[in-house]
Formats: sequence, structure tokens, C-alpha cells
Amino acid sequence: MIEIADFERLDIRVGTITDARPFPEARRPAIRLWIDFGPALGVKQSSAQITVHYKVDQLIGRQVCAVVNLPPRQVGPFTSEVLTLGLPDENGEVVLIKPDFKLPDGGRLY
Repeated sequence: MIEIADFERLDIRVGTITDARPFPEARRPAIRLWIDFGPALGVKQSSAQITVHYKVDQLIGRQVCAVVNLPPRQVGPFTSEVLTLGLPDENGEVVLIKPDFKLPDGGRLY
């Protein structure tokens, strides 16, 4: 069990994917994402292992949720600044978490 204060330390925000590109240099198949989190945070980049269910051209304009206050992580030649969130399907492949309705970019999960 964790304390509520531990959960509150995570900064999970909604953002809109503005660009998505293949990431052939990644060890595991991945897509590079650029996600707009609104004026306060701006556009952040993320490497996401989502190639089973998503194609690059299907992702632009889609809203996703991401942890925005983790340290950047180097993934090959790419710096991943946020952790894009997903859940496993029945085969363990990532399905992105998204809101049911269009939300203002940068909104914080609570």
C-alpha cells in the first residue's frame, strides 16, 4: 500500500499527439510521439511501444495520458521526456489510455 501523498507526486496529464514517426532504431518496435500538453508544459516527446495496435498516421490528433514529471530517458538516439500510458490487451500489447471526451491539453489527472 502507498500513501495518497505518493500518488499525488505523479503528475499525469492529458495531451494531444501533434506528430508521430516510426522509430526503427529502437530495440523493440516503437513509435516516436510529440505530444502537446498545453501552454504550461508545451510539446514533449515520448517513445511508445504501440506498433501492434497503432499506425503512425492514425495517432495525430489523438489525446493520450502521460506521466510528465519523470526524468527524461534516453532510448537510442531519442530522448523520451514523458511516459505515455497504456494498458495490456489479452496478449500483453499496449492499448493507449485516452479520455472519453475532448479535454483541454495539460489537464491533470486527479
